Amino acid sequence: MNKIENYSPATDLLHDRVILVTGAGQGLGRAAALAYANHGATVILHGRKVKKLEAVYDEIEALGKAQALIYPLDFEKAEDKDFAILAQAISEQLGRLDGILHNAALLTGLSPLEHQSVAQFRSLLQVNLIAPFAITKACLPLLKASPDASVIMTASSHGLNPAAYWGGFAVASAGIQALMKIQADEWEILPNLRMNSIVPGIVNSPQRVITHPGEIKQKMRRPEDLMANYLYLMGPDSKNIRGQTVFC
Repeated sequence: MNKIENYSPATDLLHDRVILVTGAGQGLGRAAALAYANHGATVILHGRKVKKLEAVYDEIEALGKAQALIYPLDFEKAEDKDFAILAQAISEQLGRLDGILHNAALLTGLSPLEHQSVAQFRSLLQVNLIAPFAITKACLPLLKASPDASVIMTASSHGLNPAAYWGGFAVASAGIQALMKIQADEWEILPNLRMNSIVPGIVNSPQRVITHPGEIKQKMRRPEDLMANYLYLMGPDSKNIRGQTVFC
């Protein structure tokens, strides 16, 4: 799919929905968490750094929207039990889950494959590919119980068109696309479940600073400029969109 043109979401698009946003402390995750909350959702804010999550929490409070929840977890160190505990906490505290935006990412800079260690490669796969799989799997009973659940994977153009020096990040990004397609096919018989991916493209984000430090950030799109795509895929207007990649 191309980007969503001229989409104008209803102010109550996500009313009464509970949405988990990973990597919510900054960049695209922060912008999406605020957009979802501003359109009626109760948002679960995931990230590694509590202070950043608290800042986003305060921004949602200032909007006068539904109170968010903070759930810190380091995906690089997380195991099966940690993802199970996350799903259990959502069930016990909120009783439902209607959407997940997988946005947390690890990017360690560009280098030739011969210079990337096994430990570095493992961490890139763990955070960027294994964690989204594990969270979706752990939360699947909650998603199945929702009348309309949407899961969004944040993909990368470097996963679709791998190039030199992107190493383990590009490999994980390619895996995200495969994972999305497989899961979307497996959910084809479940009318209340769908999965799609978003490729943000060039945007002023913390990850972009790591890979392109010399760019003029003022001339780039802001994360907020992309939110129509994120709202569309998370809300009921995209109920029949499955297994698609939206390019921003």
